[in-house]
Amino acid sequence: MAITADMVMKLREKTGAGMMDCKHALEATGGDFEKAVDELRMKGQATAEKRVGKATKEGLASCYIHPPGKIGVMVEINCETDFVARTAEFEAFARDIAMHVAASSPRYVSRDQVTPDVIDREKAIYRAQALEAGKPEKILDKIIEGKLEKFYSEFCLMEQHFIKDTDRTITDLLNDLLAKTGEKVLIRRFARFQVGEEL
Repeated sequence: MAITADMVMKLREKTGAGMMDCKHALEATGGDFEKAVDELRMKGQATAEKRVGKATKEGLASCYIHPPGKIGVMVEINCETDFVARTAEFEAFARDIAMHVAASSPRYVSRDQVTPDVIDREKAIYRAQALEAGKPEKILDKIIEGKLEKFYSEFCLMEQHFIKDTDRTITDLLNDLLAKTGEKVLIRRFARFQVGEEL
């Protein structure tokens, strides 16, 4: 199948990847648009893994105030160079993350920030719920692990589904940005404030 310039442009608009990367992905998948999108996302993941050890000392802090001013969020997003931190894609990503945190109220950036005492408390609750529901002892561990995965997907930012596109997680967005910038990008931290909430 001949790969046209329109096809390449459409894929670039969807993914933000470079023109040549889009062309190669379309050629590799025989012009299948969805497979080409997946190909670019996998490439972004592979690039992310290669850059794991790189230092992320640049970046920016971004703020979002949700109308009418009752919820405010500040996030810190890091990258390798100041050049990338000043790009429109990076700034838009930071704004989107701040808006997402305002809407989805994550407690942690990633599951490795969940402390052992929190995990133990959740497991104890899930075990008690399962026993109360009459579940057999032999499947309790499987039930608890399933509920713990659901806990991570609800409260860990990286595993939440993006509010603007619920087919994708925040990790997917981060990998897409890495594919566009060619740099390691890290969501360092966030703070969410809501008027009247208990301290």
